[in-house]
Amino acid sequence: MIKLAYFAGGCFWCTESIFQRIIGVIEVTPGYMGGHTKNPTYGEVCNGNTGHTETIKVLYDHDIVSYGELLEIFFLTHDPTTLDRQGNDVGSQYRSAVFFNNIEEKIQIEDCINRFQLDGIFDNPIVTEVNTECPFYPAETEHHEYYNQHKEQPYCQLIITPKIKKFKSIFKQYSR
Repeated sequence: MIKLAYFAGGCFWCTESIFQRIIGVIEVTPGYMGGHTKNPTYGEVCNGNTGHTETIKVLYDHDIVSYGELLEIFFLTHDPTTLDRQGNDVGSQYRSAVFFNNIEEKIQIEDCINRFQLDGIFDNPIVTEVNTECPFYPAETEHHEYYNQHKEQPYCQLIITPKIKKFKSIFKQYSR
């Protein structure tokens, strides 16, 4: 069964590059969610005035990879304990958030967060927002496939490549 999921874990170049490498993921689209401006641009979102967070829309085959498995990958491939930042990327547009499509997904998100908190997976509390689905605005085309087209750039080499390596080492069974 084909389903949609929405994850915001900092820079969408990073989250897109990881989710593209998951077996069962059909398509990943970078964009913006959670704000008040219709059809925002990258520049507007980066200014931090639209309320949006950089988000990926994930089209996946639930018969191959479950929503719960995607949640675990999401939480373990970024830092869900930092408010409005991921590493050197600072601002509300880099906040951690999950946008759910239905009550079952909301329950799975909350259960995942609670389990990670109880197990002490992170040293600090998880601050990831849990939000209902709202309008998703695709990013400009130059942001699609960013890592795959710009692997030689310093940001990609220093930030994204290590995240992909971490993903592949932790989640070998889901990695393509």
